[in-house]
Amino acid sequence: MTNGRQIGANFERNVASLLHEEMGLKFKRDLDQYRESLHGDLICEEIDFPFVIECKRRASGTTYKKEWWEQAKAAAEATPRRKKFPVLIYQLMRSPIRCVVDLNVIIDVVGGEKFRHENLVEMSIPTFCLLAREMLDEGTVKFDKVRENN
Repeated sequence: MTNGRQIGANFERNVASLLHEEMGLKFKRDLDQYRESLHGDLICEEIDFPFVIECKRRASGTTYKKEWWEQAKAAAEATPRRKKFPVLIYQLMRSPIRCVVDLNVIIDVVGGEKFRHENLVEMSIPTFCLLAREMLDEGTVKFDKVRENN
């Protein structure tokens, strides 16, 4: 039988490597996630990286579980001064890796009227990295304005 914790750790390392290749930033596993709740799975060396990353790998299914998104949101909300947004990065067996973010974060970057409720958007790793790079480069995200609409 395969160890689920080891599968998760391997997936986290794989995601960290993919993010590094796409953005040139270093990511490491947050080992405090095993000792305390409300921690993301990966930490970026860049302090201004705007996301808390939750990684999940699943052998079957058609999409992510709502509990995974709730876990990502709780970890983001627990960050000091609530200055991070949640991202769920997941993979189902024999499927590409997908990233889930709230549409309001994207709207804030491109400009426009935000929704008063949560609307989740799935995207590929390269698209997520494009969003994160834009947020880092432009410093466009107004954390408090996005959070007040959620």
